[in-house]
Amino acid sequence: MKSNNIISYLKLVICILSVIVSAGLMACSNIHNNGSKSSSNDLKPLIIGSDNYVPYSYLDSDGNFTGIDVEIAREACRRMGYTPVFKQIVWDNKDIYLKEGAVDCLWGCFTMTGREDKYNWAGPYMYSRQIVVVNKDSGIENLDDLNGKRVAVQVTSKPEYILSNTNTPQVGVLYSMSTMEELYASMRKGYVDAIAGHENAMKVFVQSNEEHFGVLREELSMSELGIAFSLDNDSGIDKKLTGVLNEMRADGTIQSIAEKYGVDVSMAVWGN
Repeated sequence: MKSNNIISYLKLVICILSVIVSAGLMACSNIHNNGSKSSSNDLKPLIIGSDNYVPYSYLDSDGNFTGIDVEIAREACRRMGYTPVFKQIVWDNKDIYLKEGAVDCLWGCFTMTGREDKYNWAGPYMYSRQIVVVNKDSGIENLDDLNGKRVAVQVTSKPEYILSNTNTPQVGVLYSMSTMEELYASMRKGYVDAIAGHENAMKVFVQSNEEHFGVLREELSMSELGIAFSLDNDSGIDKKLTGVLNEMRADGTIQSIAEKYGVDVSMAVWGN
């Protein structure tokens, strides 16, 4: 009787081990299938290229992507069935990234205005004023006062185009810099008399230095913001994304995200 109990116990252990091994093999199989491109459960990745541009796209204290455009992108991708993959790039090399396929699109407070024929665009979904920040003690009160002054802008930006291709104002020296951090540093150190860029990014800088800097009341320009895809991209994703962004404007999603980052919705959301 005792011997029979031992045999029964051994059979039970063998049975349990068989179940465990079988479950392990099934788990491995599932992992393999989920990693395969052929899995029907996989979402298509959308590789988004942007630089550090507060409050639109930047890294938080934990190194995670955040910002207005990042949150809009996540929700738009969710609705389209895509997985957003954010990639920080050197902005003045953006066209190279796009051409080589390192990114699928450029999304980071990117101005459509004046570039309509250069890319396949999704949008517009917001708009932004281009403004100028000066030292409060500089005596610069309007755009004409920038004549002969030293002004810094981000390379390939809308302010760079405006100030290098128009006669108003006729700045003395125009410095084109790779990052917004370089603009801010040049202003703090007094290397330039003014810096120009998107309103919301400029105001973030001013708010942290209110005792020294201010914004000119006269705007440099008003621009539409969009998402740029290569002209060779004929997938139709730009049109699909435009439709989703229109839905997100209509249901208040974009407005809520903009407000979360302190953006004046009446001056930011297209169509309002």
